[in-house]
Amino acid sequence: MAIFAARTFAQSLYKGLLQLFYPELCVACQYELPAGDSCFCMRCRLKLSPSDMYRLPENEFTERFWGRLALTGGAAMYYFTRKSPIQRALHRLKYKNQPDIGLKLGREFGQLLLQAPHFQNIDYIVPIPLHPKKERMRGYNQSAMFAQGLAESLGAVHLPHALARNTQTATQTRKKRMDRFSNVETVFCVRQASLLESRHILLVDDVLTTGATLEMCAQTLQQVPGIQLSMATIAIAMKS
Repeated sequence: MAIFAARTFAQSLYKGLLQLFYPELCVACQYELPAGDSCFCMRCRLKLSPSDMYRLPENEFTERFWGRLALTGGAAMYYFTRKSPIQRALHRLKYKNQPDIGLKLGREFGQLLLQAPHFQNIDYIVPIPLHPKKERMRGYNQSAMFAQGLAESLGAVHLPHALARNTQTATQTRKKRMDRFSNVETVFCVRQASLLESRHILLVDDVLTTGATLEMCAQTLQQVPGIQLSMATIAIAMKS
């Protein structure tokens, strides 16, 4: 009992020292967080629009793919709104060299997905790939960081290179839906196909907008025999 108490005290002291010298920061505003708090500070949390899509097997997320994909589950963590904490967090994740934001958000969302039966028994988590040139420039794939955090919480295996891009496409940001589909057609290929056979795969990206890239990746993955597919993103853009 004394040894256990001493170990608990040491762990608590170590965590306290880490918080003192390397404090956790809000992923949106970089305000210092209390130990053990969520990814966002209280001020930013009040401005967020969290989603509870993960609770239902059919929801606003899966509706975007009805009639085109057979999904076991699909959910976004937050609704994306302009000038919001989630937009600032995503900007920091993608353009300010802060990959830990993806890890933190993934770990937190993974804890929520554990509560949903349709997200149980995930075998592999596969991120939407960046073109190697873009990944070298950025230093990491933001979707892969999110996937790694999800894998840690869900107890699944992260496969960052199960999908690959064959070519570099132009940015999707200002393209219309049909233009996006033509932009990503035949761009993706599956590596490790035999490993994925008859497995439950969670395909992840940072934001669901039109769903073109996610859909093309999903169609590529669903060529693997027996695959069961779910999807998750950090945010979902509101329909215009």
